[in-house]
Amino acid sequence: MAEISSKYRTDSIDRLGADRAIAIWLLICCATVFAMVVLGGVTRLTGSGLSMVEWEPIMGVLPPLSDAEWRETFAQYQQYPEYLLKNRGMDVEGFKSIFWLEYFHRLLGRGIGVLFALPFLFFLLSRRIDKPLVPKLITMFVLGGLQGLMGWYMVMSGMVDDPHVSQYRLTAHLILAIWIYAYMFWVAMDLWRGRNLVRMKGRGQLSIAYVLIAFVIVTIVSGGFVAGLKAGFTYNTFPLMNGQWIPEGLTLLEPQWRNLFENITTVQFNHRLLAMTLAVAVVAFWWSSASKSSSGALRVGLHLMLLAALLQVSLGISTLLLVVPISLAAAHQGGAVLLLTAVLNVAQQLRSPRPLNGD
Repeated sequence: MAEISSKYRTDSIDRLGADRAIAIWLLICCATVFAMVVLGGVTRLTGSGLSMVEWEPIMGVLPPLSDAEWRETFAQYQQYPEYLLKNRGMDVEGFKSIFWLEYFHRLLGRGIGVLFALPFLFFLLSRRIDKPLVPKLITMFVLGGLQGLMGWYMVMSGMVDDPHVSQYRLTAHLILAIWIYAYMFWVAMDLWRGRNLVRMKGRGQLSIAYVLIAFVIVTIVSGGFVAGLKAGFTYNTFPLMNGQWIPEGLTLLEPQWRNLFENITTVQFNHRLLAMTLAVAVVAFWWSSASKSSSGALRVGLHLMLLAALLQVSLGISTLLLVVPISLAAAHQGGAVLLLTAVLNVAQQLRSPRPLNGD
């Protein structure tokens, strides 16, 4: 009996060690996805996203290397609406300045695929992955591939007549990245904590945390439409919009549902309303939860959630008032992911504890 008990403890320690190694790998992948989201925002803000007019997942790893190759690549770009309607007269050097940002954005996307695939194969072949975990990791990889396809589908929308990508496709591209990030982070933290999670008294707080996660995601969706419509360049005052709490023109489009996604005034108003309501909800949740927690780690998580919410509101207001400077706008996009991370972390800690063997 003592030998069996000792073997079980050893197996448990080995399992925990393997889980934590996998968790570290997934958290590194999360960091690269975070960088990808921020860099994607920069490419959009600098008008670089349509500079690469061909999608070559394998051969496209190499950029133009000679003057002749640069001239050929630039000539291809000159055939598309962004050059013809927006950047006519741009020379090769100006083209390079936007090309490199999009190139590094796509290169990072490929790098994430390699960063995920190679360690996955190693952990799989060395039998360090629990069988229930394999489908989750495969799902992450498939979602990553779909994200690449969605990115190109988005870019194609700006290469037909109007040199602006569809706000619908841009938002879908953003939300798929957020979904991948959140799923990866959740699984990583579950593994890191060894599935022995703390729980506050009652399940109400956990339910509220889940609602907050959904609220953050909805607010990010609304931010995607703000970005896609460039709505941040209008109504650059706060808290009023054109001197009004509720601006005119919220229902100009027909049918009415189009105002939610295509009316610049409505899209910015909704984003403001969602963001401020979310901030109040986070503060209220922090106020009601921090004093009830018996876990120091959970209290730290709650404080970080509050800090992330206050930082995000500050970044959002500053970005609006200063008329969308690139650095602040990119930080605001990254801040949304940080806030989501903080809320996910709190919710993940509030879950009911489970035995190490998953029974």
